This record gives sequence, C-alpha cells and structure tokens, in this order.
Amino acid sequence: MGRPPKCRRVEFLPQCTFFKPAGIPLWSLEEVALTVEDVEALRLKDQEGLEQEKCAERMGISRPTFQRILTGARQKVTQALVEGKAIRVEGGNYEYVSRRLRCGQCRAEWDSQPTDPAEPPCPKCGGEEIARMPHRRCHSRLKGKPEGSPDKS
Repeated sequence: MGRPPKCRRVEFLPQCTFFKPAGIPLWSLEEVALTVEDVEALRLKDQEGLEQEKCAERMGISRPTFQRILTGARQKVTQALVEGKAIRVEGGNYEYVSRRLRCGQCRAEWDSQPTDPAEPPCPKCGGEEIARMPHRRCHSRLKGKPEGSPDKS
C-alpha cells in the first residue's frame, strides 16, 4: 500500500465548477472530473505563466509531482474538448492558502478570498499595482467539493 498523497496548497477556489458543451442536454453527456489542485496547476502554469519549479513551490510539492498533476489536468481538459464531455471540478487533497496582498499605491494590505481573481484591484483605492506578500496559511483544511458547487440534476 502506497503512502497517502501530500496535501497540496491552492490559492484559488473556482466559483464555477461545472462546464458543458452548449446545445447538448446534460443528461446525455459524459463527465470528466478535475480536482481543485488540477485547476490550480493549470492556473499557475498556463494563466500566470510561471516556471514549473515556482509552481511546485507555490503548491508545496515537488516539481515531478507538479508535472504529473499538470499533465493529467491537461489530458482531462483535452479529452473533454475533443470528445464533447462536461467538466466537473470537485474534490482533491488540498489546503486553501490565503494570499496576503499589498497595494503599491496606497500601501493597504489585505488577505485574498478563495474566489478572488489572481490579482484583484485594491479594495481601498482601486489601484492595480498589487504585490504578493509571503504565504499565510488558513487554519482549516478543505476537502471535497468547493462550497456552492452545483449538484448534477
């Protein structure tokens, strides 16, 4: 029996957790499941454009583990797009880690929320010159579906 997977750090929880092809009834679709850490790997590498070493560091895992997660996530998304399947985001073994942000214009500091975009504007002055502060862990460990995710009916 192998060891349990290491808990992965995520800085973003998706608000939208279900995607389907337009014009096809939900009851006739097969689904592909992405974990929350799959989405985080895609976000860090493909949206933020970070190098794999930095992505792995941010998630608190090794670079080879990050590569496996990223490759698996890309395969799932590709399968859904090519084969016309729905994508459901749920579950995984992760811990939400808040991001401490600072405005470069007014120097205000705040903690990001799980559903915030990567670099939200300053809540005090609306400035967009935002700097990321060192990681700050949340005390609760989140497992299972993200809050507010729809059930398939």
